[in-house]
Amino acid sequence: MAFPDHEQMYGLLHADERQQRETPLTPQILQKYRDNFESQPKNILAQNVCTKLDPYEAALKRRVLEQVNHVFSNKIETEGKPISNQKSSGRCWIFACLNAIRTQMMKHYNLEELELSQTYLFFWDKVERSNYYLNSVVEVLKRGEKVDGRLLSFLLSEPVSDGGQWDMLVNLVTRYGVVPKRCFPETFTSDMSSRLNNILRSKMREYTRELVELVSVQKQDPNPRIQEMMEEVYRVVSICLGTPPQNITWEYYNKEKVYHRVGPISPLDFYVQHVKPVYNMEDKICLVHDPRPEHKYGQAYTVDCLGNMVGGRPTFYNNQPMELLLQATAAQIKANEPVWFGCDVSKRFHSKLGILDPNLHDYKLLMGVEVNLGMSKAERLLYGESLMTHAMLFTAVTLDQEGKPTKLRVENSWGDENGDKGYLVMTADWFKEFVFEVVLDKKHLTEEVLAVQRQTPVVLPAWDPLGALA
Repeated sequence: MAFPDHEQMYGLLHADERQQRETPLTPQILQKYRDNFESQPKNILAQNVCTKLDPYEAALKRRVLEQVNHVFSNKIETEGKPISNQKSSGRCWIFACLNAIRTQMMKHYNLEELELSQTYLFFWDKVERSNYYLNSVVEVLKRGEKVDGRLLSFLLSEPVSDGGQWDMLVNLVTRYGVVPKRCFPETFTSDMSSRLNNILRSKMREYTRELVELVSVQKQDPNPRIQEMMEEVYRVVSICLGTPPQNITWEYYNKEKVYHRVGPISPLDFYVQHVKPVYNMEDKICLVHDPRPEHKYGQAYTVDCLGNMVGGRPTFYNNQPMELLLQATAAQIKANEPVWFGCDVSKRFHSKLGILDPNLHDYKLLMGVEVNLGMSKAERLLYGESLMTHAMLFTAVTLDQEGKPTKLRVENSWGDENGDKGYLVMTADWFKEFVFEVVLDKKHLTEEVLAVQRQTPVVLPAWDPLGALA
């Protein structure tokens, strides 16, 4: 006689109870939905429109389009040229950082245009991030973490991604420096990073299996094997991205067409001697806005296993109220300095027009439901509806008669075909809803804010949304 397994037995014992508490979609209920839908002419009109057009386009509010423009009252003196393009890669955080640096270099060196090598920092991030991941695996295994435990499972889900955070940029630039783009140009793989990511992702998981055996079973020192693994990683990344130069020569004409030459010089010395005096990475503070009630303002936070460099600067978040982030951003722009920031770019955004505004779409009118804004910012973080997905650069702001920001100009890294030749306009209302962090020079911040930098940060779990990478 065959007996039902545990799941079958559970189903038999609790079927009546489940039927009482569940709400199946019966034919009667579905017919009611259909009748109610078809009884409203507006629904039929919306259906006719949205089966022919993009629902995002159909929901656009014309009055918002009439009111939002790309004109600003305060703009930094020198914006970056040419507009950059990260193409099919997740390097926005690197692009935004180098776009910030080049504005100050263009002004200082009297340049018409300049682009720094994103691939150079990308190379070193791939190498350092792989090493950081392998060392993190060893650490969590020594904590007693199992392969199918939540932490290791989370790390295995995306061992080496393209995205990053500000402190990761500080690690890369202060250890490896920067170089002009012509000294280390783009490659097929830097433009379309999925190929390299797939290779590294596979190798990291394979290496993890080895480390589990070495650390948890054999109780051996994993470091010699990690060094061998990293040599393989270095080989793969070098083949795909090229090998970074040990010395460079930067030749350029300034606006007066006068020739200049810098070098030969190492990339790190190039940063220290020619970039740091006008843009010091270590003077920048990352402020975040996390409004979840349990996360206090004026408190420092970090995220478990979030970083890109063994022995490097940890990821550090200084949590502050939204109004402080907005006003301090405006102050830095007025001081002729751009602002790196991270946001959830997918919400209430029209790419072609280059507009970020929470009132841009009227889903309530089109579909009878609210979208994106049905929860508070804190609730969106809690329920997985929103987190940081993209990094860009603020270069201008408009202030009202009371000095409050109403809109900001955004330099993106998606080429010059959308918006105002690659630039976007963001309303202050959108900033409040979907911007999560800004990077500001410490000279624009109060002592009260700077004091948070001296705190021991609260450690959040690896899967916390505050650890999302741009």
